Amino acid sequence: MCTLEKRGHVFVLTLTGDGEHRLNPTLIDAIQDALRRVRADPTPGSALVTTAKGKFFSNGFDLNWAKAGGSASQERVHQMSSKFEQIVADLMSLPMPTVAAVTGHASAAGCMLALSHDYVYMRKDRGFLYMSELDIGLPFPDYFMAMLRSKIAAPRARRDVVLRAAKIKAEEAVEMGIIDEAHSSPGETVEAAMRRAEELAGRKWDGEVYASIRKATFSEISGVLGLVKKLDIASRL
Repeated sequence: MCTLEKRGHVFVLTLTGDGEHRLNPTLIDAIQDALRRVRADPTPGSALVTTAKGKFFSNGFDLNWAKAGGSASQERVHQMSSKFEQIVADLMSLPMPTVAAVTGHASAAGCMLALSHDYVYMRKDRGFLYMSELDIGLPFPDYFMAMLRSKIAAPRARRDVVLRAAKIKAEEAVEMGIIDEAHSSPGETVEAAMRRAEELAGRKWDGEVYASIRKATFSEISGVLGLVKKLDIASRL
């Protein structure tokens, strides 16, 4: 369901196959295992790129899997949300720079997966960002809203994402300040993300310091995820 490789100093996490990369417990567990392996190799001067094969980056939670639970469908949605929250926490605390190469549609939790990275690059020939919860009648988990407030600074842009359920293409997302760059094809998007990751890895920053500054920068989502701790500066001197 996903692969992890290391190209030089850059880890590349790829959601595989041509499906929608729906975030069911199996895929969430696979992503978490990959991030665990990345965290276990904290070489100074590392970075992570996350991307996907096929038409979709991720089409959000696997609601068909939830509905298959019958009367337990709501519990299954809660299970996916709780497990995915740990993925967001893992990315927000990962001791290295992270870049999402969004090569297809990123909807709901799939959009959250992208925004959990430090940088977001997106193809402009196809695909969109889409918080679909309003259209399908699901409320936002608290950590979704905290992430959206943390990563989408402009109130009007955030309004259109959450209260208009707008399907936002790459060039518009750049203008709205949601993503960093738009590129012409999936290949160019991944190449640009790799260049950025290699540049950041080349700085050879202390990963734990990087993670602590990220958490402080995005203090609201970090607080909701339980990541914020008092920084003992004296211990680092």
